[in-house]
Amino acid sequence: MQQEKIRNVAIIAHVDHGKTTLIDQLFKHSGMFRDNQDVAERMMDSMDLERERGITITAKNGSYQYKDYLINIIDTPGHADFGGQVERVLRMADGALLLVDAQEGPMPQTYFVLKKALENHLPVIVVVNKIDKPAARCDWVVDQVFDLFVKLDAPDEILDFSIVYSSAKEGYALADPTDPVEDGGSMTIVSQMIVDKIPPPIGSPEAGLQMQVGTIDYSPYLGRLGIGKVVNGSLSINQPIAVARRDGSIKPVRISKIYRFEQDRKVAVETASTGEIVAVAGMEDVTVGVTFTDPDDPRPLPLIDIDPPTISMDFIPNDSPFAGREGKYVTSRHLKARLDRETLVDVALRVEVLQEGVGFKVSGRGELHLSILIEKMRREGYELQVTRPQVIMRTENGQTVEPYERLTVDVDETVQGPVIERLGKLKGQLEEMSQSHGMTRMVFSIPTRGLLGYRPQFMTDTKGMGTMSYVFDGYDSYAGEITNRVNGVLVVKEACTSVAYALFNLQDRGSLFIWPGAPLYPGQVIGEHCRTGDLVVNPAKGKKLTNVRASGTDDAVILTPPTLMSLEDCLSFINDDELVEITPESIRLRKGNQKKHKA
Repeated sequence: MQQEKIRNVAIIAHVDHGKTTLIDQLFKHSGMFRDNQDVAERMMDSMDLERERGITITAKNGSYQYKDYLINIIDTPGHADFGGQVERVLRMADGALLLVDAQEGPMPQTYFVLKKALENHLPVIVVVNKIDKPAARCDWVVDQVFDLFVKLDAPDEILDFSIVYSSAKEGYALADPTDPVEDGGSMTIVSQMIVDKIPPPIGSPEAGLQMQVGTIDYSPYLGRLGIGKVVNGSLSINQPIAVARRDGSIKPVRISKIYRFEQDRKVAVETASTGEIVAVAGMEDVTVGVTFTDPDDPRPLPLIDIDPPTISMDFIPNDSPFAGREGKYVTSRHLKARLDRETLVDVALRVEVLQEGVGFKVSGRGELHLSILIEKMRREGYELQVTRPQVIMRTENGQTVEPYERLTVDVDETVQGPVIERLGKLKGQLEEMSQSHGMTRMVFSIPTRGLLGYRPQFMTDTKGMGTMSYVFDGYDSYAGEITNRVNGVLVVKEACTSVAYALFNLQDRGSLFIWPGAPLYPGQVIGEHCRTGDLVVNPAKGKKLTNVRASGTDDAVILTPPTLMSLEDCLSFINDDELVEITPESIRLRKGNQKKHKA
């Protein structure tokens, strides 16, 4: 492919602003599919978890033809917890499409991803998406985006950014939001703007090979594949190359396969030249950040700087009485092998062996980052236990500092009082506040500790109608003690199977998490106590039967439906002395010291 006919563009945005849907439409309007071809919605979201949650978790590569140009697209995650991937895949791009919701405007993750794009000196095209929303306010959004560029000290040539207005859901893009949509709409203006405004990749085909691995893929036949942009030189099958590792060592390898991206698929090719984004097989232990280079003149590219993790959890082998009943991988050796494999793909993850006891301290960028890893492991057949997430503190100039988040909440103005009051107790400081169309947007600076477990309470305070999002804002002074959960829990006294009659009598003591007929063990948590302090209970206590029957004493047992919690809810709920037991089929809460609660 001619180098001047290649365009490498990353699509960046806040979560749920329509990146993956826009890519679907770009592929569709490029003529890649037949009119009657069945094409999956959000085709770049290939993981089950991505389709279930409606978010992008891992960065993906794809491409399409526009006229005689090859446009390589990099779909990036939108959630702050996966920002480590955005940082490294932007190295492959020569420009970026910044998507902004036509109603919400710039959000915390918009700030983060734009900051990373500007650090890489990438030209930016702003796409105001979802203009078909009834509450769309395009002029206001453009003004907010411009203010964001100014706040990030964007250079003058980038401040003069191009703007396009689109509805990725409806499949059209316009130069002006007031223009009519003709013949069902088209995305041609987006592709043409990419060709006109984003430069072709620089580099020399005659120079020595340089290609830095930005992401990792896996093939069951070829093993690990390193994906990156050929910065200089060229690649061909069976070519001997050198791999410059992160520790500075050089290892000789031979390329066994080269893949180019077409749509969302990989297609095998014989060679790859400067400017192309390809997947390369041949090195078994390839990791993110290594450089493929010329063995005769190795020139490693600068390492990718990754923001530090802010949250840690202990991953412990499952030692409950139910251990090994549902999972295939239950030992610490299995856990270590799986976590080590994850660190090769996810450079934002840190794994350390616990100094006390058996297990591993796993550090990541947020609760969602770690809960996605846990969910992937349980679906693969692993059993484990995890502790409550803990914030990673630092010591700077003799003082303890902790991570802070920039939290943006959008709520109805009638409930802004309870939200401000609650966040104040969590050490949040209100920095900005604005109102529009009966909605209030507030921006807080809040310790990361304050956000642990806050989302369920936020949804309760806003009656499920509020939205909250946050992004890492840096380290600041320790904010003091923050109370997590005030109420105690209902703890099982002895091994048993829960009975409806006993649960009926326990309903007055708190809210339950289980149905009748659930197998239980000593120390298992089955509900939240209505008071402070834990309560040891017997959920198998049956009714004493006699021959006497009396009206009013033999009424049917009526149970309130239990509170069923997701994995994220469980991680937010537990205190420091409790654990979440995770198996392929069950998620249970338990006390850490089981012996204390045995009969």
